[in-house]
Amino acid sequence: MAVTYRTMGCPPENVFAVLADVWLYPSWVVAASRMRAVDAAWPTAGSSIHHSVGVWPALIDDSTSALEWESPGHALFTARGWPIGKSHVALDVKARGGGCVVRITEDATAGPGRFVPSFLRDPAISMRNVETLRRLAFRAEGGAERGPRALTDA
Repeated sequence: MAVTYRTMGCPPENVFAVLADVWLYPSWVVAASRMRAVDAAWPTAGSSIHHSVGVWPALIDDSTSALEWESPGHALFTARGWPIGKSHVALDVKARGGGCVVRITEDATAGPGRFVPSFLRDPAISMRNVETLRRLAFRAEGGAERGPRALTDA
């Protein structure tokens, strides 16, 4: 099981606002390239998003489902990435000082990826999630949860 942490300069609510705005998903999840559809109930447990992974022309259409949503502290998802398989991805956020600490815990749960030994699988997942958390921090700290802003001359 790969566990990755990042301290962010924003409250936990900002992180969960980015998680809830599924149209931001491809901007912070490494390898996600586009959104295709979203269940109206997202991000409640049982809802799904439909996205593509990879780069054109080698795109794989897949989905992610919410298993648990306890904003602003915990979310658990099942991410599909066939032909590699499925994984459980947990995000836990705790307030710390003027910001928060975000932890991603991820592990393969089905498919061929599950048979890769953990001493090989975990470092690869962790490296990916270091970048994922970096991108999530840009969104959460930068105010993406407030929606688009008008451009001004500077």
